[in-house]
Amino acid sequence: MAEKSVYRASTTAPVNIAIIKYWGKRDLALNLPTNSSLSVTLSQLSLRTLTTASSSAGYSGDSLTLNGKPQDIQSSKRTLACLSHLRSLRQALESVDSSLPKLSGLPLRIVSENNFPTAAGLASSAAGFAALVRAIADLYQLPQSPADLSRIARQGSGSACRSLMGGYVAWRAGSLSDGSDSIAEEVAPVSHWPEMRAIILVVSAEKKDVSSTEGMQTTVATSSLFPVRVQTVVPSRMDSMEAAIRNRDFSAFAEITMRDSNSFHATCLDSWPPIFYMNDISRAAVRLVHDINRASSKTVCAYTFDAGPNAVIYYLEESSELVVGTFKAILGEDINGWHGPFGDRLLSVTEGVALEKLDSRAISLLKQGVDRVILTGVGEGPVSVDSHLVGETGEILSEAAT
Repeated sequence: MAEKSVYRASTTAPVNIAIIKYWGKRDLALNLPTNSSLSVTLSQLSLRTLTTASSSAGYSGDSLTLNGKPQDIQSSKRTLACLSHLRSLRQALESVDSSLPKLSGLPLRIVSENNFPTAAGLASSAAGFAALVRAIADLYQLPQSPADLSRIARQGSGSACRSLMGGYVAWRAGSLSDGSDSIAEEVAPVSHWPEMRAIILVVSAEKKDVSSTEGMQTTVATSSLFPVRVQTVVPSRMDSMEAAIRNRDFSAFAEITMRDSNSFHATCLDSWPPIFYMNDISRAAVRLVHDINRASSKTVCAYTFDAGPNAVIYYLEESSELVVGTFKAILGEDINGWHGPFGDRLLSVTEGVALEKLDSRAISLLKQGVDRVILTGVGEGPVSVDSHLVGETGEILSEAAT
């Protein structure tokens, strides 16, 4: 019976949204970036991946199930690279402590569920690989730090390395050919600037036309703007953004965030053929953010867009009524997402900036094109949990059953 024992560990991991964008690879195999990046880790109360890693001699081979659907794990070189690296670390522990179960030689059954759309521009791969690496590390009882584990998660999905930490996180591009210095680093913990909030306008939950990996390769190969961004623009902005976070300077944070989002999408447009991740709804959100700031006579909100059409709009808690109240008045009470842990402050809010001060066409586009909203804020890194997606005898469970 002991030989068929099922060992389990479960972890939740957060989404992160970059404010200085990562785009482009200097090494495809190791997933090494052409430039450093910086992100805000978002609260798992709103967005998270739950992953259970289990091992047993009774399993027929490694398997991965995502949102109830079996995945072809053997065709994913990135996933296999992560598993291989983690197994080697466990094997090293077993070699010096003979009392440890020989988990490194057992098949893995990994089950993962997101509470948000996958491949829709909401950084699902970042949360997914961060949860996978952290869950297996917990299963194997590895002593490696989040920074050490970020080297492994990076091989699965570049931005996953930033989801291994909470608060405000930098991914240092590094310069070594083996990638050992390309790791995540905490710039500031949640407690340093806990007032940061975000509203995500979900424009489309459909899978994007051009994947991030394909888009990056096209941009690196064809955009004349890209080298300037990598060599000049991003290094300067990294320094400025870290200073803005240290000083809790929202005005500086907001301008750098918006300019860097624009710069990133400009290189996509400058690619050949051009890549369009934003759409008319996205551009309407951009217009409205600038309108809200102008009507407020100060900068109270900032947009950013990853490789997808969804607008992530940062603001401070003190501006909740002004910023989110405006979008609530535009989109109406009936759209999904106003309730939850970050919505309590807005229960009695019906308007923010007067709508007649905003662009009417942008308002119309947003009303037609936004499917739901997600209210969230800065949050912590991965959390080990006792809610498992694999049963004690190895059967796969749904999250609802845990």
